[in-house]
Amino acid sequence: MKIAVLKETIAGEKRVAIIPDSLKRLTKHGIQVLVQSGAGDAAGFTDADYEKLGAKIASLDEMVTADAIVKVLPPTLDEVDNLPNGKTLISIIQPMTRHDLVNKLAAKKINAFGMDVIPRTTLAQSMDILSSMSTIAGYKAVLMAADSINKFFPMLMTAAGTIAPARVMVLGAGVAGLMACATAKRLGAVVEATDVRPEVKEQVKSVGAKFLEVKSDESGAGQGGYAKEMSDEYKQKQAKMIAKHIAKADVVIPTALIPGRKAPILITEEHVKSMKPGSVIVDLAAEMGGNCELTEKDKDVVKHGVLIIGNSNLPSTMSFHASQMFSKNVERYLFHLTDEKGFKMDMSDEITSGSLVTKDGEIIHAMTKKLMAQGGNNG
Repeated sequence: MKIAVLKETIAGEKRVAIIPDSLKRLTKHGIQVLVQSGAGDAAGFTDADYEKLGAKIASLDEMVTADAIVKVLPPTLDEVDNLPNGKTLISIIQPMTRHDLVNKLAAKKINAFGMDVIPRTTLAQSMDILSSMSTIAGYKAVLMAADSINKFFPMLMTAAGTIAPARVMVLGAGVAGLMACATAKRLGAVVEATDVRPEVKEQVKSVGAKFLEVKSDESGAGQGGYAKEMSDEYKQKQAKMIAKHIAKADVVIPTALIPGRKAPILITEEHVKSMKPGSVIVDLAAEMGGNCELTEKDKDVVKHGVLIIGNSNLPSTMSFHASQMFSKNVERYLFHLTDEKGFKMDMSDEITSGSLVTKDGEIIHAMTKKLMAQGGNNG
């Protein structure tokens, strides 16, 4: 079987879907790799690096001869137009919000596998790009905050007196949130975190943060390890708790996302007004509208003296390791989906059926079909 690794075309995207180190394992599995010239340059991998390990550097026209196309970000509509009918695509798809793309893929009879909708099961952990990329986002968010506030992170004993540590508040204790907590703690900050899932309290404490709990009988644990949307009563209690603590915070990192929906607003303008001048919010939900109502996607803005960072693609800022992690996830995914004859298309397998978005002109992904029938989001 032959796969083709496309160069990313979206401005600012520096990752590559497969790195040279993966080639030896892919080759052993019977997979040949074509790489578009320059695909790895921005991540630190040259064409020569790929050629040394057996990949063929190919032009864009040659790429479409492969059995499957592999890339990081969802293809543009123009890129889909340039794919032959019936081709297989593996990438992030964002099918629950990119209905325009899903319709185009179905119209072209593209067999599209969305790596961002792989079921989050124990078996699929090695394929979970969301966890991989969230790890990077949580880490980088803290570094950006530390570089932006007008304070030290750690407590310091100096000749000029004692310097109090920075206070960091993390909203959401998933992979990104826990990494943010751990990184801020390593830098010496006092860290607090909250989550709608009370069962993550021990995880928060294990990385050195204090868990801020909303007193409620309601649990926010949803399917697949995600949080679910909470009741209005819970949201009111949550807003009061956030208001109490956010005014003391130097850095706030919100991370809350609900699959297929706009990010919930956790930080209101009134919350921002209560924060100290020079404080920083790094909104990890910026791509889905932001957890702060003043966030502007892919912009850094100052509102009421608070810097709000809305970078929607932090993993790309660490393109070498982001590509390394993404590539390893792709490897495991390909090994699961294929055998010596090619793609197995085993619809009884939950990873295959759960991540296949379109097949033979039909929309397969259940949640996407449901949202499209309801007239939900569209790109």
